[in-house]
Amino acid sequence: MADTDRPDVLSVSQFNRRVQGLIEGSIPLSWIEGEISNLVAAASGHLYFTLKDDESQVRAAMFRGRSRFLGTRPRNGMLVRVRARPSLYLARGEYQLIVEHLEDAGQGSLQRAYEALKARLATEGLFDAGRKRPIPRFPRAIGIVTSPTGAAIHDILTVLRRRAPWIPLVLYPTLVQGREAALGIASAIAAANRRAEVDVLIVGRGGGSLEDLWPFNEEMVARAIVASDIPVISAVGHETDVTISDFVADLRAPTPSAAAERVAPPRDELLARIEASLRALDRHLRGVLQEQAARLALARKGLVRPDRRLREYGQAFDELDLRARRALRARLAEETTRLADLSRRLHQASPDRALPARAEQADALRARLARALSARVARQRLALEAAGARLHTVSPLATLSRGYAIVSDASGTVLRSAAEASVGQRISARLGDGTLDCRVEAIQASGD
Repeated sequence: MADTDRPDVLSVSQFNRRVQGLIEGSIPLSWIEGEISNLVAAASGHLYFTLKDDESQVRAAMFRGRSRFLGTRPRNGMLVRVRARPSLYLARGEYQLIVEHLEDAGQGSLQRAYEALKARLATEGLFDAGRKRPIPRFPRAIGIVTSPTGAAIHDILTVLRRRAPWIPLVLYPTLVQGREAALGIASAIAAANRRAEVDVLIVGRGGGSLEDLWPFNEEMVARAIVASDIPVISAVGHETDVTISDFVADLRAPTPSAAAERVAPPRDELLARIEASLRALDRHLRGVLQEQAARLALARKGLVRPDRRLREYGQAFDELDLRARRALRARLAEETTRLADLSRRLHQASPDRALPARAEQADALRARLARALSARVARQRLALEAAGARLHTVSPLATLSRGYAIVSDASGTVLRSAAEASVGQRISARLGDGTLDCRVEAIQASGD
């Protein structure tokens, strides 16, 4: 009996299934971190790669049902964190990981920062639909804030050149990846508002990892979009990529191409508006022509033959000429009479006739003035003498001439009482005709 007939002998498939059961049943879903290599994206949508670190490696597979929801595009050399369960690939008997979720290894802290900023801005009301403005359906000019060398500008230009080649486009170039990108994007939005040359702004870039798209999750970019007076369309990455810019923008487009489609005027609606405008213009022109035709017909009824009109004009001219001549002759006669009257009045008012009379009047006035001055001087002299006499009667000199004296000490202070003097003191006594220098020999009170 051959060994293969023994009941404890397993086929390879049976053995592999046993191992598969042991592996999958004993180890639960786990978080594993490593570097991607040997990445293969199959046409079916499945992803196959090797996950390795410095000491070991393991094969991994992520099936289409999970890979199509990836926000991060895997690439060789990328450090990732996966949530996976172990399994055994029966066909080759190879142990591998079945990946349920994949994210950039740095995505955890970035995701936390993203959620924190999102919550804070939402609390401020920056995501509210009420503060967002409508996107103009027929913009006169379109602004684009992106990299001049990226895929986004190529996609936007392709769509707009096809759908609305007549609309002017203004590029506000900026970095869209790296540390300086957020400042560049915010500055480009501010520059577009200062220049005020476009009606709508497309702000965005092509797809990438969370780190690549991170500038559009920065607060300064969100604040710049909110502060923009120009309506903003956020067009960042692919349809599954969602950034803070998408929430604060007036409109989110899933891709840059979709943003271009949105701002390009709808061709059918535009043609309908043009046709409506043409019909309105046609009606207006017809109305104007009818009105002018009616006015022309009315004017024709009032037309007369040119020779008849010329005769009428000639007759009217002759009448005006005669009236002008008569008016000029009457005015000339009136001015002649007025000139003669002025000449007569000027002769009567001549200075030669008035000077003798004025000279006699001046002589008479001078004589009156001299008489008046003499009389005034005499009256003033009499008044002065009378005042002098009255002044003399009250003058101290008159009192002194009657035997009185004014006594003062050496400093000139008048002594009004005997008590103010002292024996031996030098005093002066002013009389009516002079002054006596005296010495006090004795002092007697009035009662002594």
